[in-house]
This record gives sequence, structure tokens and C-alpha cells, in this order.
Amino acid sequence: MSATPTPLANQLLIALPSLADPNFARSVALICQHDDEGAMGVVVNRPSEYTLGDVFEQMGITTGDAALGEQLVLAGGPVHPERGFVLHDGDREWDSSLAIGDGLFVTTSRDVLEAIARGEGPERVTVALGCAGWGAGQLEYELTENSWLTVPADAELLFDTPLEARWQAAAGRIGVDMTRMTDYSGHA
Repeated sequence: MSATPTPLANQLLIALPSLADPNFARSVALICQHDDEGAMGVVVNRPSEYTLGDVFEQMGITTGDAALGEQLVLAGGPVHPERGFVLHDGDREWDSSLAIGDGLFVTTSRDVLEAIARGEGPERVTVALGCAGWGAGQLEYELTENSWLTVPADAELLFDTPLEARWQAAAGRIGVDMTRMTDYSGHA
């Protein structure tokens, strides 16, 4: 269940205003895995058009918790948009979990969703459809091109901060005010 720590795992990537890719403009992505073969992350500030109730219905899972069913599911990225990625806390082991760091996990197996529906899942949960992927060296290159800022991930931002505030709040963790940034980049 545990992964070897990698340079950017458990970091948030914050898209700088100059990042024009519509998949990532003004996004915040949690890097779940990063090694010499590339990186995988989940965008944590974009709502999808689906609710957790929609996901449960699609999977044939029932819940008696109406509020849970109304919870928004995030658009986690353009890769595998049909797959669910559950970001959560806790120490219980699930069928397919990856430790990201400091009690933070991403799980892709059905058992965690079934437990959530029964009210027996992790205390803090964010569900996303899809993920983001970078090939070998691609993320490192994008960092040198001033496409992203990085800050350590924290549970408050991932689970408590409203979606629309996460981009500015994440940058604020390192003293950057995104409203004062230009939408172009250059090299001196």
C-alpha cells in the first residue's frame, strides 16, 4: 500500500495564469505519484457535471444519505474520465490504494465507495472522475517553463476550502496573489 516517496508526490501544482491549456487553466492538481516514468495527479478544484449519487447509481450502489448523494464529484483530469479516484484520509486499507503522504491516499477500488455509501468510509473524502498524466520528464519541463507553482498538499485545502477558492488559496500558501500575476511568461 505504501509508495516510495518521489519528488513531487503530495505536492499541489497550481496553474499559473500563463498556462493556456484549457484542461488545466486556473487548476490545482494534487500529484499522487511521480517517478522517472512520469506523473499522475488529480485536479482538485473543478466540479464535474455529476454528483456522488450519479456515480453510485452508475455502479449499482445504494445510499440512504441524500446529502451524500448530492455531493459534487470533481473533474479530476482528461485521462480516464470514466474512472473514479477517491482522495481520502484514514488508515484503513482498501483494495486499491496508493499512499500519497501524511495520511492522505488515493483509492480507485469499488470497496471504498461502497463503504462511503454505508456511512463507513473515510472521514474526509473527495471523489473525482478522471486524472491528469504527464510522460517521463514532461512535468519537469513544464515547471521550467513557468507553467506551475508547487506547494505542499494539506488536508484543509483538499477537503475544506470551497472549490472556487482553492486556486488562490493554494498560491496564498506560499505568499503568491494570483490576481496580481500576468497571463504571460517569459525568460530574462
